[in-house]
Amino acid sequence: MKLHPIETGNFMLDGGAMFGVVPKPIWEKTNPSDEKNRIKMAARSLLIEDGNKLVLIDTGMGNKQSDKFFGYYSLWGDHSLDKSLKKAGFHRDDVTDVFFTHLHFDHCGGAIHYNSAGILEPAFKNARFWSHQNHWEWATNPNTREKASFLPENILPIKESGQLNLIKGDGKQLKTTLGFDVLVMDGHTEKQMLPLIQYQGKTIVFAADLIPTVGHLPIPYIMGYDTRPLLTLEEKTSFLEHALENKFLLFLEHDADNELVELIKTVKGIRCKESFRFKDYFNS
Repeated sequence: MKLHPIETGNFMLDGGAMFGVVPKPIWEKTNPSDEKNRIKMAARSLLIEDGNKLVLIDTGMGNKQSDKFFGYYSLWGDHSLDKSLKKAGFHRDDVTDVFFTHLHFDHCGGAIHYNSAGILEPAFKNARFWSHQNHWEWATNPNTREKASFLPENILPIKESGQLNLIKGDGKQLKTTLGFDVLVMDGHTEKQMLPLIQYQGKTIVFAADLIPTVGHLPIPYIMGYDTRPLLTLEEKTSFLEHALENKFLLFLEHDADNELVELIKTVKGIRCKESFRFKDYFNS
């Protein structure tokens, strides 16, 4: 097995929304904002090369939305999904499986694009797409609060393609056929799935939106986007204790500066002991 971090593109997002009830003078110590109160965000996917499987976890926003849409998120940097795949030695047609932690647009938008005829179709023509069954139902019948995050043009073509596969189960840890288990979290959105990947003697957790950045490690630092913040509070507490005890490494999807994190117990709680570039930690 070999793992490749895939940078799909950076963006900006309102810092207040990202930290909920935490006051700005506190959260900006770890996540400084610009003059419009926006903080830097990554959209970092993970590519798993394992035998005849090439599994991509999340796809970033993609590029099919309007200039007005992207204007809200102030894209920055020169990363793209295709350039990152090429750097790793692959093309999107090589991908056998696309796994979604959840279907918010910044996690699944890159899975669907316009073809040369202007028709929406899968950007990964040879891949199976994976979502949790309960989350799929949640996303395709969205509540008013999350409706703006579940865009039909990102989601419906997946089912129409015939490439959709649904993971079933109500447990907190589920097995998949993709070579990793997943932890199931319900605070951010219904049935978010966090892959647990065994790699070179370590367990790597793709932290998705449970812990989007290092600045979100403190238990009460919860996004305003979470549908059930008190449940996130419980899930983070349990997860971080388990992660520390088992020496898990956290792979951060949205932290523009910190990619892979080791944890440590401090007097203030569980925090970042040290962060690494993936290739430096594993000498890959």
